[in-house]
Amino acid sequence: MTTTDDPLVSTDWLAARIDDPKVKVIDASFKLPGVLPLPVDDYLAAHIPGAVFFDVDAISDHKNPRPHMFPDAAQFARDIAGLGISTGDTVVAYDSGGWVAAPRAWWMFLSFGYPNVRVLDGGLKKWTQEGRPSHSGRVTAKPGKFTAKLDPSYIRSQAQVLANIGTRAEQLVDARPRGRFEGTAPEPRPDSRSGHIPGSRNVPYAELFDARTGAMKPLDELRKAFAGAGVDMTKPIVTTCGSGVSALVLTLALYRLGVRGSALYDGSWSEWGLPDGPPIATGPA
Repeated sequence: MTTTDDPLVSTDWLAARIDDPKVKVIDASFKLPGVLPLPVDDYLAAHIPGAVFFDVDAISDHKNPRPHMFPDAAQFARDIAGLGISTGDTVVAYDSGGWVAAPRAWWMFLSFGYPNVRVLDGGLKKWTQEGRPSHSGRVTAKPGKFTAKLDPSYIRSQAQVLANIGTRAEQLVDARPRGRFEGTAPEPRPDSRSGHIPGSRNVPYAELFDARTGAMKPLDELRKAFAGAGVDMTKPIVTTCGSGVSALVLTLALYRLGVRGSALYDGSWSEWGLPDGPPIATGPA
């Protein structure tokens, strides 16, 4: 893979470009419901200089009862322009370093036809560990001009995933921790059943990065994680998780391994796991 094709950029790369007006940094930190302090409060306390807050819950379809489902193109364009980003800018997404939502932001930009987006390897954790500066308070940006067009091939609906159980045309890979996948640990959303979508594989997203530095593991280790879970990287892949956020850590890793054409099941377990939802499986994959 050439460096230009790698969606990850290093802290050195960003530090060298932090004053470039065409490089726009977004803090896409995210936490599960009920976990405090809220990501926006963390952002206000400390963020990479110039970063604006990319609110995963706000940049979503507010008419859908499921958490943070993809918005339509008009809303995405409006929300991104509101962050001061214009078509032509290079967007760099980071999160707290726990590798949750920066890949979600990256995939949303790609889905809406905007390839000029990168993810900061290690996020804020690595940035601050290296003694780099951070700012506090909110950055208010002058609105940009941004256009978006959704490519529906980047996401899957519940109906598509349900149809796939019979055909197995696409492999489903679940990013949740093993206990939640196997149905032995409770779900964080109280209205969810426990288990996984029948036929899916499990690659817990936290196993793909170094917890100490927040940096993504080397490519050979990423490859081993997927192979060990029985994933064939030459065949189509759909990633899933609790609510369509941490699944994109897997998507990002797959992308770095040269996989293209994968998709996200946006509703993920928050939709599938509802009490009246489709069939579920428990136990190991």
